Amino acid sequence: MNQDDSPALELGTPAHRTAVTVDAAKAGAAVAEAAFRQAIPVEFKSGKTDVVTQADRDAQRAVIDVIQETYPDDPIVGEEDDERKTVPDTGPAWVIDPIDGTNNFVREIRVFGTAVAAVVDGEPVGSAVVCPALDDTYVAGPDGATRNGAPIAVSEREDPQACTVCPTIWWSLDDRDQYGRACAEIVERFGDMRRFGCAQAALSNVASGALDGVITNLEANPWDSIAGVHLIRSAGGTVTDIEGEPWKHDSTGLVASNGEIHDEVLAATQAIED
Repeated sequence: MNQDDSPALELGTPAHRTAVTVDAAKAGAAVAEAAFRQAIPVEFKSGKTDVVTQADRDAQRAVIDVIQETYPDDPIVGEEDDERKTVPDTGPAWVIDPIDGTNNFVREIRVFGTAVAAVVDGEPVGSAVVCPALDDTYVAGPDGATRNGAPIAVSEREDPQACTVCPTIWWSLDDRDQYGRACAEIVERFGDMRRFGCAQAALSNVASGALDGVITNLEANPWDSIAGVHLIRSAGGTVTDIEGEPWKHDSTGLVASNGEIHDEVLAATQAIED
């Protein structure tokens, strides 16, 4: 990085930490892209749809290496291997997902990405989501949210029947009734539904205005959520828990929207458990 001569990018500032999220996410995404559609072996973790590859581990290592060049003592929360799994309530930390959407990745579907968020005292101060096969880089920092360097903002749609909403965060096989209700609530309340198989891509699309909302009644892993949540808020959107309170990394439920239709998106989420 060539930031140290700029007062705005002084070490430890939100602007500097945001710049590191970008560099780290790009490094991880480059590793993922190099392995994409290369017929790499697939391993299974906790279930038949919970997959991992060596590319996930290699991408995570690339992300960590970039972060530790500048912030060697900061804790790192990561999906793979032995990285810590919870976000500390105090001090700085980094939350990383080397390949979000690994199921897409192994099926040779382009919707996957590397997500990195910088947090301080549990709150995000900068984030980046890089989707290399789509050639999209989303960044949220002190100056707002961008995609490929251009400012983005959430949609202004107010009519639910003109809106598109996404169910995200995978429901386990034992909870497919909830998945079914989530889909039913969306198709009955809104104009259309999308599902991407990549939570960070879905959240990024809310930030850009392509989607109008995202719902889940589950507790999202921090690596699946924090970077994208920060993007949405930086782009002018609203993110709450299932009770309508401001979303935090340990919240139950993740309800994100353009703000205009948030009450309807929240009602759809709450109805999943009715």
